[in-house]
Amino acid sequence: MSLQLKDIGAAVLATEYAVRGPVVDRAQELEKQGREIIYCNIGNPQSLGQQPITWLRQLLALCEYPALMEMASAVFPADVVEAARAILKGSQHGLGAYSESKGVCFIREAVAEFIRQRDGIGVDSDAIFLTDGASKGVQMILNLLLASPADGIMIPIPQYPLYSATITLYGGRIVPYYLDEADHWKLNRSMLDDSLRAARAQGTKVKAICIINPGNPTGAVLDEKNIAMVLEFAREHGLAVLADEVYQEDIHLPGLKFVSFARVLEAGKIDDVSLFSFHSCSKGVLGECGVRGGYFECRNVPADVTAQILKLQSVSLCANLAGQVATYAMIHPPKPGDPSYELYNREKTAILEEMKKRAILLAKGLNQIEGISCNAIAGAMYAFPRITLPPDKSDEDYCMALLEETGICVVPGTGFGQAEGTAHFRITILPPTEKIRQVVEQLGEFHRAYVLAKQ
Repeated sequence: MSLQLKDIGAAVLATEYAVRGPVVDRAQELEKQGREIIYCNIGNPQSLGQQPITWLRQLLALCEYPALMEMASAVFPADVVEAARAILKGSQHGLGAYSESKGVCFIREAVAEFIRQRDGIGVDSDAIFLTDGASKGVQMILNLLLASPADGIMIPIPQYPLYSATITLYGGRIVPYYLDEADHWKLNRSMLDDSLRAARAQGTKVKAICIINPGNPTGAVLDEKNIAMVLEFAREHGLAVLADEVYQEDIHLPGLKFVSFARVLEAGKIDDVSLFSFHSCSKGVLGECGVRGGYFECRNVPADVTAQILKLQSVSLCANLAGQVATYAMIHPPKPGDPSYELYNREKTAILEEMKKRAILLAKGLNQIEGISCNAIAGAMYAFPRITLPPDKSDEDYCMALLEETGICVVPGTGFGQAEGTAHFRITILPPTEKIRQVVEQLGEFHRAYVLAKQ
């Protein structure tokens, strides 16, 4: 008899990932039938028209096919050729061979220098692991932490479903803490205390707290004070901190800036909180989701624990080499005076300015629809608007009906978690600006008709 569903592990069956759930499945069916679908469900920049950064693609071309070096000076800028030669020398055997398990040493040293320049703090390149996107790093650390079925991880509500899915898959307990929607989705100390107290009362051994900054799906940007509060909370309760910082380039509102957990940790001289910080080349300016590049850095992690992380990384041998090159391109871009700088800066500025424009346009448009309210999209690539629904309808019903009637594909708030008695959906700011205008207009028409029809 062939493999049956009953033969599949309970943890696998219980694992859910809403970003590619039933609404998206239906969207793909409709698209096959000839319907135009506007995919606003996922942070996949290049699938929605964001153009690749020339600097990275030229660098990848030379590293993937070194024979081009012979004619490179006539085709590629000199700094691209120089960077490609340095990467190939550092990798020793090119992109077709395994690297050391942590990743190419030359690239890890470049990541360390990037963090030094960003935060003004000391960095050990041996505490950096290159990964197949940030997700693989997050999964590795959660696997490390979840030692028994009673172990729990604190995750924000709303959250990115990677966290709930992975904790479920690894047999741990999800410990939800609520973000404060009334205060621009910031973390609230009393909410953290309530969450931890409730979990411990149920016999859960809470091991760590996860933070996404800038926020997915909320678009919030945490300030230094909020970050310091989280670190002090972790210190008081003996928790590790997982800081998902993949949207650090995506800051949309004037006066705001990204502040890393590592910087605040070091400024506070906190040496008794283990911190894991994650970054990715899938978001921000590069938007190279398909290349699968990223890294994580460990701080205040004992050597014997780091050895176990290395062992886990070694099981997969190493992160893919193209992704490692993309990570290098992200953290070591052209500098003023370099031959590639003018084009790189023009492409980067255009991408960031368009995203800022769309963030403002989408939030403003949503707030003009009666029955929808949306916090400012301060950072990242998403909004998480709150919607007023008829008593007998759910956000899943709403999102499916929206798709069927308009072709707009968004994700129900249920998949990310939300306060009881509220309803939301997640929508990305990535479609072209004119598509965003179309989305806002159609959403308004749909929402008014949907609510009125159910009254």
